[in-house]
Amino acid sequence: MLIKDRIRQYLPVVIDIETSGFDHQTNTILEICAIIIGVDNEGAFYPKTLKHFHVEPFKGSVLDPVALKFNHIDVDNPLRLAVSEKQALNDIFTQVTAEISAQQCTRAILVGHNAFFDLGFLHAGANRTKLKSPFHQFSTIDTVSLSALCYGETVLAKAVRAANIDWDDVSAHSALYDTQKTAELFCQIFNQQNF
Repeated sequence: MLIKDRIRQYLPVVIDIETSGFDHQTNTILEICAIIIGVDNEGAFYPKTLKHFHVEPFKGSVLDPVALKFNHIDVDNPLRLAVSEKQALNDIFTQVTAEISAQQCTRAILVGHNAFFDLGFLHAGANRTKLKSPFHQFSTIDTVSLSALCYGETVLAKAVRAANIDWDDVSAHSALYDTQKTAELFCQIFNQQNF
């Protein structure tokens, strides 16, 4: 089975974005992680390719102290090794576009926990940097809804635990960790035979 045969010729890509606030026009992407989902010879989904970046705030962006306290991101820390928004998005979009072609898909679909939030920031970043996004303009697969259906939970930590997947509260709220756990959760739900 090919991945294009599972979801309307869409390539599922799990995305999590940590930001400086809730407004995708004025707040900035501070960290982004993307995991391309693959399918094995048995037709099972699995996390395949990972891209992760710390991102420099775009010029004139609003940095909400409440958001920075919540995600524990120090934008001035040189150890973040942050790259420009354009570099991060271009690298992710290039990898995703190559995988779309290799898997004979038509475009990527963003998989996320509260996916509309990440999609808004992704498209705003693409517009700011004048990059062509390979992601569907408005369709997403939201693990909030999938988790509510399968496990009766909507909070990521609770849904992951209900799915019997390990969860570490200390590592949570980093784009890397949350994307990895969301990818595990997504794959487990989609691989359930009776779903």
